[in-house]
Amino acid sequence: MDDRRLFDSEACGRHLGRLRAQDAQEGLAAMLVRETTNIQWLTAFDNVFDDEAAHALFVDQARAVLHTDSRYSAACERAAGEGPITVNSARESHAAFAAKLWRHRLFAEAGDKLGIEDAISLKEYRGLEKEFAEESGASLPFKETDELVVKLRAVKDPYELARMRAAQAITDAAFSHIVQFMAPGMTEREVQLELEDFMVRHGADGLAFPSIVATGPNGASPHAIPGQTVLQAGQCVVLDFGARFMGYCSDMTRTVFLGKPDGEMAAAWETLRHANEAVEAMLAPGVTGAQAHQLAEDVLAQGGFGGKMGHGLGHGVGLDIHELPVLSPRNPVPLEQGNVVTVEPGIYIEGSFGMRLEDFGVVTADGFQVFTASSHEMVVI
Repeated sequence: MDDRRLFDSEACGRHLGRLRAQDAQEGLAAMLVRETTNIQWLTAFDNVFDDEAAHALFVDQARAVLHTDSRYSAACERAAGEGPITVNSARESHAAFAAKLWRHRLFAEAGDKLGIEDAISLKEYRGLEKEFAEESGASLPFKETDELVVKLRAVKDPYELARMRAAQAITDAAFSHIVQFMAPGMTEREVQLELEDFMVRHGADGLAFPSIVATGPNGASPHAIPGQTVLQAGQCVVLDFGARFMGYCSDMTRTVFLGKPDGEMAAAWETLRHANEAVEAMLAPGVTGAQAHQLAEDVLAQGGFGGKMGHGLGHGVGLDIHELPVLSPRNPVPLEQGNVVTVEPGIYIEGSFGMRLEDFGVVTADGFQVFTASSHEMVVI
């Protein structure tokens, strides 16, 4: 797919504008961002960042400066172009970089506060203390923030939605392929390798996360690691996987049956499908994560499988596979238009089987639009 149809050149400006508005609301004169995924979202740079925490972004009301090093500076400068990001590759610590910009900020006032992320390490915080004490000689201006950028990322732009739809199209194609490939006698690991290879060969930049293939009793472990367990007739197999496309993730789970199920396994599937579809029908702005989770629990209990899920119903998806918001009993926050979440009820019968049915999509003005195209019909091999 041609990335020019997906990339929004104004994204950086919009994201910085949202950050500055939130800073003003929280009484911050500037924000120091160190989490690489947050920096990637704010800059909207493509094909620049990797897993190394080698960058810092200083944003105040007048400027946005990205501090990096020689390994990344050329790529950052190309990505920045004539946009609102200035690239700084001075050979100094991120703390020293931030202290200098703070000292020379425009419109400085007594009592100004610098927002810092709550995820930074204690070692880095000590470095900030040292550099700011040396630069200012006054009381430290830090104000810890609570997932400030992460919460902004929870409302997606159109270009982000387009990338996740593209990632999911690859993932749906991989499911269509794998149900033709897998058969009793194969190992979980064989199925995993084929599934992941297909996604990469058919347009994925990489994997959203290591795929789960769990058969028989292994399926009762929601985060099972595929191994040498052999698929056998009469079992069901949980497949949880996703592609990554232009930085953005997809996530889906399907349960495949090795022979037509009956008894408890068949009843569990019908109940699971009902739970998934009931929640997807009720999701809309104003619904809380706790309400969505509770509806799934209620449907599972009505079907005779109360207490058999054990995990939260869903989570946000974006640049990271787990983002805000979450659909869980601990989330009383209403959903907003633009939130992207998974809906993944599960039933786990220890020592016997497990199953899960997961889609993901976006909360719209009046409902929930599912990205996942694969059917909810029972798949029997």
